[in-house]
Amino acid sequence: MGSFSVTRSDSFTIINARKLASKVATDMHLCAQYYGMPTETRIREYAEELAQYLNAGYVQEYEFGYKKDGKRIVCWRYRVDANGQLVTDDRPGKIVPYVDVTGATFFNVLTPSSSFYKLSTEQQARFEADLPVQRPIGQAPADGPGYWTSDRNYYSGGRGLSRLTFQPLS
Repeated sequence: MGSFSVTRSDSFTIINARKLASKVATDMHLCAQYYGMPTETRIREYAEELAQYLNAGYVQEYEFGYKKDGKRIVCWRYRVDANGQLVTDDRPGKIVPYVDVTGATFFNVLTPSSSFYKLSTEQQARFEADLPVQRPIGQAPADGPGYWTSDRNYYSGGRGLSRLTFQPLS
């Protein structure tokens, strides 16, 4: 009787990064269907920006949604798990529909990881220069009246995104 062993190694590539970013983009498409923003062009730009940050290991959190008076109304936050702790790869979707966003504005915030901040100012500028989205580093709004739920996990190549949804109280 013989024995054998199998070694599995996940290596993260731009293909994996684009797969994860495409799931976030799908969520953005659904958001646009229900709430009108972001535009198709902007979704493609956000997806490529996120893929580049994911591939380089430079993103900690990514969030988009609607805010009013500096407070979240409805939004989706993605936390990066570079340690491969997520093993499920859910289908994108299940966006909270029909929230009243009258008078609210769309927001999109990317929170860089500590790896990004370890780069020199010149290295940061060089990385950001080729991105389709040029943005200042910003802060996400405060929570409005509502609650967070953890509802999806996206996984590819040893990295994952866990999605949290903020929705208003009914």
